[in-house]
Amino acid sequence: MPDSTPETEGQGPRCAADGTGPRRATGGPGPDAHGPDLAPGAYGPGRTPGSRGPGPVPDPGVTPHAPGAESTPHAPVAGFTPDAPEPSPAPDTHVRPGAHGPHPAPEAQGTPHAPGPHAAPEAGGPGPGPAAPPAEPCDLAVIGAGPAGLAGAVAASGLGLSVTLLDGADRPGGQFHRHPDPALGAARPEALHHDWDVFTSLCRRLASGTVRSLTGHHVWTVVRDGDLWAVHAVTGADGDGDRPVCVRARAVLFATGAHERHLPFPGWTLPGVVAAGGAQAMLKSGLVLPGRRIVVAGSGPLLLAVASALAAAGARVPAVVEASAYGAYARAPRALLAAPHKLVEGAAHGAALLRHRVPLRTRSAVTRAHGTDRVEAVTVSRLDRDWRPVPGTGRRIACDALAVGHGLVPQVELALGLGCATRRTPDGTNALVLDGLQTTSVPGVFAAGETGGVGGAQLAYAEGELAGIAAVAHLLGRSAPLRTARVRELRRRRDRLRAFADAMARAHAPGPGWTRWLDDGTDVCRCEEVTAGRVREAVADHGARDARTVKLLTRAGMGWCQGRVCGTAVACLAAAAPGPRQPPSPERRPLAAPVPLGVLAALDTQEPGTRDLAPAPADRPADATATKTTDDTTAATETDDDTTTATEPALATKTADGTETGDGTTTPEHPTTPTVTTTNAQAGSPPNEK
Repeated sequence: MPDSTPETEGQGPRCAADGTGPRRATGGPGPDAHGPDLAPGAYGPGRTPGSRGPGPVPDPGVTPHAPGAESTPHAPVAGFTPDAPEPSPAPDTHVRPGAHGPHPAPEAQGTPHAPGPHAAPEAGGPGPGPAAPPAEPCDLAVIGAGPAGLAGAVAASGLGLSVTLLDGADRPGGQFHRHPDPALGAARPEALHHDWDVFTSLCRRLASGTVRSLTGHHVWTVVRDGDLWAVHAVTGADGDGDRPVCVRARAVLFATGAHERHLPFPGWTLPGVVAAGGAQAMLKSGLVLPGRRIVVAGSGPLLLAVASALAAAGARVPAVVEASAYGAYARAPRALLAAPHKLVEGAAHGAALLRHRVPLRTRSAVTRAHGTDRVEAVTVSRLDRDWRPVPGTGRRIACDALAVGHGLVPQVELALGLGCATRRTPDGTNALVLDGLQTTSVPGVFAAGETGGVGGAQLAYAEGELAGIAAVAHLLGRSAPLRTARVRELRRRRDRLRAFADAMARAHAPGPGWTRWLDDGTDVCRCEEVTAGRVREAVADHGARDARTVKLLTRAGMGWCQGRVCGTAVACLAAAAPGPRQPPSPERRPLAAPVPLGVLAALDTQEPGTRDLAPAPADRPADATATKTTDDTTAATETDDDTTTATEPALATKTADGTETGDGTTTPEHPTTPTVTTTNAQAGSPPNEK
C-alpha cells in the first residue's frame, strides 16, 4: 500500500505548561511506507499527564512492555546494537498514560548528520535560535524542515538565493524522519525509515551550504510587511523561550505538513488508546511500544505500515481493522501503474503481516473500546458502504493498546491567514490550490508537500525542490531556471505521485455513516468535554448547521487544540442536520500557535531583517499566552461565546463564482465538485491590530 507519513513541519499547537495540552509535533515531511508519525495537533486519543506509561526498551532481548507487564524475550527492536547500554527511563522518552490516556511520543533528538555551522544545538545545550541575527531580509523563508522544506531550501540556496529555514523541532526531518534519542543507543536509525539516503544527503548539503537554519522556532503567523513577508516565530521547546523572532523575506515557502484526523468512538479517551501516528512516533523516537497486544485500526495506508513496524518490534497485533476496502484502488488503474513502487511497498507490508500472522479485516471498524483504568478490549463491527455499523456483527478483541487513525489533514492555517485559496480534496479535507510550479493564489507564496494534499515523502521531496526552483525564477524575474530537464522531470514525477495520492484519498475517504457508532455520552471535544449528545442537541434543538455555530453553542473547538482534534467530528455531526448540505469552510487561525502576549505587544518595535523582539513590558505577565490558558485568563484566541478574539476574524469568503458569504462558508452549486475558497488577504496587519 502507499506510504502515508504526514509531512508535518512542526507548526501545531504547543503543550501547556503543565503538560495538559496537545504536544507540539516536530516539523517534517510526508508519507512513507512507515506511515505518518504524530502530526501537529494530532496527539491522538488518550492524553493526560501525571502518570507514567510504557518506558523505553530496556534491552535488545526484552520486549517493550506496558505498565505492570512482565518482560518477555523477543527479537531486538530495529536499530538497537547488541552491546548498547541499558537506557534508563527518563522524562519525555515515553508515553505517560493518565486519566485520559497517554501523550504522544516526544520530539526526536537524534542527530542524522554532523552539526554544521547552521545546525541545531545539541540536546541539553543552549536554547535554540540564531547566535547573530542578520541585519538584512532574506530572499526566501521556508517554514518546515521536513522532506518538502529541506528539498526547497537546498534547491533555492544552490541557485543563489539567501534562504532561512524555520522549524519547531531540534533537528530537521520532521515526522517522517524522526530520530531516536542518542542515549537509546540506536546504531541504525535508518532501519525504521525509507529514503534515508535522500534525507541524509540533503542534511549534508544543508549543513555545508549557506541556508540559515532556525530550529526550535515555532511560526505563529506570517503577514505582509510592505514589499516583504514578515514571519513571526517564538522559540523554545514549547514556544516559551525568551527570544521571539521575526524573519523578513521576499518570498515564502510553506512546507507545514499535516496532522492526523480523529473520528471518536465510545471509549476513545481510555489510557492505552493512541493515534496510529503516535504509536509510530513512539517507536521511531523512543524505541518503545504503547502496549504488548496492540490492535491497529482506522483507515488509510498508514495502518499497514504501523502494524508491520509494531509486529517487527515484538508487539502482538491481533488485528488490523481497515474501514475501507482496498478494492477501491482498482478504480484508478492508471494511477497505480504510474506509481509501481507504491505497489511494491504495499506488497512488502502485506508479506510482513503474513509473516507475523496478523489478520487484516476490511470494511470494519473499532466502534467501542472497553476498560476501566486502561483499554482492555475493543469491539470490532462490520460496516456498510457508508461506514454504518452492521447490527449484530460486533466482535470483542482483547488488547492492552489501540493505535487508531483515519488519515491526515493538511495544515494550512498560516497560508489561510495570507488569503491563499483552498480546494476540497477527495477525502473531504482542505488543501491549498497550487499551479504547476507550486505557487499559491498569492504571488510570492509557494507551498509543497502535504499542504497541497496528503501524498507522502517522495511527493514532498519532488514538490519541495520544484517550489525552490520556482521561487528562484520568481525572485530573479527569469524563466531560464524553469526551462531545464530537471524541472521537466520533477513535474512529471509530481504529477504521477499526485494522481496516486488522489486515488488513495478517494479509496479511504470516511463514509457519512460513521457518526452512527457515537452514543450521546461519547466525548467529541476532549478539551472542553463536549459530548456527541450536546452537539446533536445544538443541531436538532437550536438550529446549528455548521461547526462554527456548534462552537458558539457548546464550546466544542474552543479548547487548547482549537479544534484540530475535534473539528472533523463536529463538522460531520453538524452536517447531519436536515436541509441542503455545504462543505465546511477551512479553519482560519491567524494565531497558528499559542503566543505570549508580550510578543504581540512588542510587534511595533521590530526592525528590518531577522531579530529578537523586545521583551514584554513590565506591566504584562511574562507567562501570559495568546491562547486559552489553564486558568482561563484573558487570551488572544477564542475563549467564550461573547468574546471578540484574534482567532476567528469576521472575514468574507469568496466562492469560485465570486459571491461572498459573511460566515466564511462556500456555497457551490454542486457540493460534490471540489470547492475553491479564497479568504481576504487581511493578514497585512499584525493580529493585535485587528
